[in-house]
Amino acid sequence: MKGKLSVKHLLSIRDLTPEDVELIFKTADNFKGILNAPIKKVPSLRDITIVNLFFENSTRTRVSFELAEKRLSADVINFSSSSSSVSKGESLLDTVNNLLAMKVDMVVMRHPAPGACQYLSHHIPAILINAGDGTHEHPTQALLDAYTLTQYWGGSIRGKKIAIVGDIRHSRVAFSDLLIFQKLGAEVCVCGPGTLIPPDMTSVGCKVSYDLDETLAWCDAVIMLRIQLERQDTAYIPSLRDYSLGYGLTRDRLQKIGREIPVLHPGPINRGVEISSEVADAPQSQILNQVENGVAVRMAVLYLLAGVAGG
Repeated sequence: MKGKLSVKHLLSIRDLTPEDVELIFKTADNFKGILNAPIKKVPSLRDITIVNLFFENSTRTRVSFELAEKRLSADVINFSSSSSSVSKGESLLDTVNNLLAMKVDMVVMRHPAPGACQYLSHHIPAILINAGDGTHEHPTQALLDAYTLTQYWGGSIRGKKIAIVGDIRHSRVAFSDLLIFQKLGAEVCVCGPGTLIPPDMTSVGCKVSYDLDETLAWCDAVIMLRIQLERQDTAYIPSLRDYSLGYGLTRDRLQKIGREIPVLHPGPINRGVEISSEVADAPQSQILNQVENGVAVRMAVLYLLAGVAGG
C-alpha cells in the first residue's frame, strides 16, 4: 500500500480531498481482506500508542476503533471521562497533555462540544482523529457510509441520489455524510419534519423534503437516522409514535417504490421508530456491512495518518 493523506489529522470531511477519500477506500479494501483472513492481525502500528479519549458514551464507535487499533498491533489506552480527573474539574487540554507526557502518538476523541478536536489540534503535537464532536461532525462514520455504498454499487457513487432521513438538526452523521457524498459526486436530499431540519440546508447544495414517500421514490439509497433525544432541550416532535407514522421506514413503504434500494443506519437503531425490524433485517439492509466496513475504514485512517504508507 502506497500513498499519503494530504492532512495530518482527521477533523472534518471538509479537509479531505477526493484523492484522500479514494486512498482511504483502497487501503480499506486491503485491510478488509486481512479481516477476512485466518490471521486477522498485522504489525503495521506495532510501535504506535493510541489513546481513545471518549467524553461521551459510545459503544459502536469506541469498540470499532479499538478493534481497528488492535488489528494493527498498536498499543491501546482507553480513557473514560467519568472515571478521570475531568470529573474533578481538570481542563481538556491538561487532560490530553498529561496523556501525551506518557508518549502517546495518536488521540481518537469524542467530545460533546463542537470543534473540540479542532481546538486541540492547535495545541498538541499528536495526531488527532475526530470520533464525533457534538452535533458537528463524525468523519469516520461518513467514510464508512460512503465506502459501503461504493462497494454496493461496484466502485462509485457519482451521479447517485442519496437520501438522509430523520433528525438532521441534531445529527453529526448527517452533516459529514452530506459533505462526503457531495465530494464524491452524488446528489443529496435531507428529509424529516420541519422542526428537525435546519433552515439553511438548501444553502449547502442539497435538496430538502418533508415527505418520506416522495423522497423514497426519488432516491437510489436511504440513510435512516434516529431521533437524538439526548441532545434535545425541547420537544421537536409531538411523540415518537407520530414521528414513526410520518417518517418510519417500513416494508410497505419500500414496496410502494417498486425497486430495491440499499438501506443504511449508523446506529443505534430504534426498531419500530425510524425503522421497522423487517427493514433492518432485510437483504437490502447494509447495516451489518457498515459495521464490518467501519473496522476496515478506521484501520485505513489510522494506518495512513500514522505515516506508515508515506514514509
